[in-house]
Amino acid sequence: MVHTFAALAISLAVGLLIGLERGWEQRDEEEGQRVAGIRTFMLIGLLGGVTALLAVRYGAIILAFGILGVAVISSTAYFVTAQSSRQYGITSQGAFLATYALGAAAASGYPEAAAAAAVVVAIVLGLKEEMHSWLHRLDRNELIAALQLMMLSIVVLPLLPNRSLGPLDAVNPFRIWWFVVLIAGISFIGHFAIRIAGPGRGVLLTGMLGGLASSTALTLNFARFGRGRPAAHPLLAIGIMLATGTVFLRVTAYVNALSPTLGLHLLPPLLSLALLSYAIAMLAWLSERGKLVPPTLQPGKPFKLRVALQFGLILALIALLSEAAQQLFGETGIYGLAIVAGLSGVDAITLSLIYMAEGSLRMGIAAKAVLLAAASNSVMKAILVAFLCGGSLARRIALYAIALLSVTALWVWSIP
Repeated sequence: MVHTFAALAISLAVGLLIGLERGWEQRDEEEGQRVAGIRTFMLIGLLGGVTALLAVRYGAIILAFGILGVAVISSTAYFVTAQSSRQYGITSQGAFLATYALGAAAASGYPEAAAAAAVVVAIVLGLKEEMHSWLHRLDRNELIAALQLMMLSIVVLPLLPNRSLGPLDAVNPFRIWWFVVLIAGISFIGHFAIRIAGPGRGVLLTGMLGGLASSTALTLNFARFGRGRPAAHPLLAIGIMLATGTVFLRVTAYVNALSPTLGLHLLPPLLSLALLSYAIAMLAWLSERGKLVPPTLQPGKPFKLRVALQFGLILALIALLSEAAQQLFGETGIYGLAIVAGLSGVDAITLSLIYMAEGSLRMGIAAKAVLLAAASNSVMKAILVAFLCGGSLARRIALYAIALLSVTALWVWSIP
C-alpha cells in the first residue's frame, strides 16, 4: 500500500513539475483563456499513474484507453485555441501526452526514470527562447557538419569490423574510425566554443579555444593577419603559444582516456609543456599589456567530411608505416616516423602510437615518439610563421619553439 501511494505521489509530482513550467509560460493569459495549467497537468500525471496500476489487474488496454482519452482532450483543446488565437503550436499537447506517459511509468516500477525524464521535459519546455535563438544563429554549414558527424559516429562506426586487417595486421577499421570521430568531435566542440565566446573576446580566450579546434589553423590565420601589421605581432605570438599549450592539454586528455598506462608516462611532460606555453604567453601578455593590437579569429567551418576522410586515410597509413618501421628499423624507425608525421600534426601519429602501445610497442618508446612528434609540430609552426609573416612574430615563435624543444629533449632523455 505504501509503495502504491508513493508511486502515485511521484506521478502527481511529474505533473506538478511540467505544469509549473507550462503555467509560468501562460501566466500572463487571462483566467479562462489557458487551456491547461498546474492543476490540469497534475491530474494528467495522476491519471497516468492510476491507469498504470489498473493495468496490472485489467491489462494494458487500460493504458491504451487512457492515452487515447488524453489525446482526444488535448486535440480538442488544440482546435479550440487554434481557431480563436490563430496560433498553431502543439507543444502543450505534446506535454499532455508526455505527462501521462511519465505518470504511468512512475507507477509501473520506473519512478527514478520518470522523475528524471520529467525534469528533462521541463527543461526542454523552459528553454524555448534560448533554443530558438540558438537555431537562428546556426548556419547551414554547422547544421550539415553536425549531421555528418552523427553519420560518422552513429551510422558508419558500428558497421566497421573491430579486428586487425591488412598487411602486418596493422589496420583496425573500427579503431581508426573511432579515432576519426574523436578528433572530429573535439574540433567540432572547439568551433562552437569559439562561436559562443565570440572571436573578439580577447586573444587569451581565442588562443585557448583555437587550440581546441585547430592550433595549425590558428597559426596560419594569425601569421597571415600579421603580414604588414607589426604592431599586432606580440599579441599574435601570445595567441599561437596559448593554442599550442591547449594542444598539449588536448593530447593529454585523449591519451589518458584511451590508454591510461601510456597516459601515466606522458602526463608529466605534456603538462609541463602546456604550463610552459601558458607561462611564456602570460609573461609576454604582462610585459606588452596596454600596447597590444587585438587580432580577430574567424571560426570557419566546424567540420569537413573530406578532411575527416583524409585524416582516416592518413591514420591508416601511419599505422601501417609505424608497424613496418618497428619491424624493419626498431626504435629508430618509430622515432623517425614520429618526427616526419609530426610536421603535419600530432593527432594521427599519437593515436597510432596508442594503438601500437597496446600491442608490441614498449610504453617508453611510444611516449618518446609522441613527444618527438609534438616537438616536430612546434618547429613546423615556427617555419610557417617565418614563411608567411616574418618579423618579430617569427622571432618570438622561434624562441618559443626553442624553449619547447629544450624541455622536450630533457623529457625524452629522462624517459626509460
